[in-house]
Amino acid sequence: MKKNKISKNWINKQRRDTYVKQSKIDGYRARSAYKLIEIDEKFNIFKGGLTVIDIGAAPGSWSQYASRVVKNGKIISVDLKEMTPIFNTIQIKGDFTEQITQDKIKKVLINKSDVIMSDMAVNTTGIKNIDSIQTGELCMEAMNFSKNVINNNGYFISKIFMGGSFNEIIDLGKKIFKEVKVFKPKSSRKDSKESFIICKKIRTTL
Repeated sequence: MKKNKISKNWINKQRRDTYVKQSKIDGYRARSAYKLIEIDEKFNIFKGGLTVIDIGAAPGSWSQYASRVVKNGKIISVDLKEMTPIFNTIQIKGDFTEQITQDKIKKVLINKSDVIMSDMAVNTTGIKNIDSIQTGELCMEAMNFSKNVINNNGYFISKIFMGGSFNEIIDLGKKIFKEVKVFKPKSSRKDSKESFIICKKIRTTL
């Protein structure tokens, strides 16, 4: 009974959500597109010709936005799930945390990436600190991967949850990148603990 009540609350919330409605008008697959749009508006990340790696891409709204703005660039979209094709993307199905999937990404990269972005998150348990730590581990996995495949002035963007692993993520970010910011878009729901870490300019003395 409790599960049904939660499901109904989620459905009602979706129906009232301005960003859900707007995503249908703009042709995005999910409201999460607007989080990336806000990040781009604040930090001026995307432009034509960039190479972008989108980790945890499904259902594809971040890749959709990237496809619209990088135009003649290159987008590599990675997820465990199959995705409906998106213009100008190379799709890799697999678990990003496995070496075989990371090797596939490196294989299709011609030059180093300009942007690595991750909206990965674990299936939530409802225990906020555990969810924060597990999602934080995914963020750090993506951050460590970026060390070898991102160009010197590249950007790293990732979802993080406020909680137990927050300081560890910030510390790792500062070891790898020269600039580290944390930003919560307006399109993130108020009751959500999510924020996004935005890192820039990799340290070349790693």
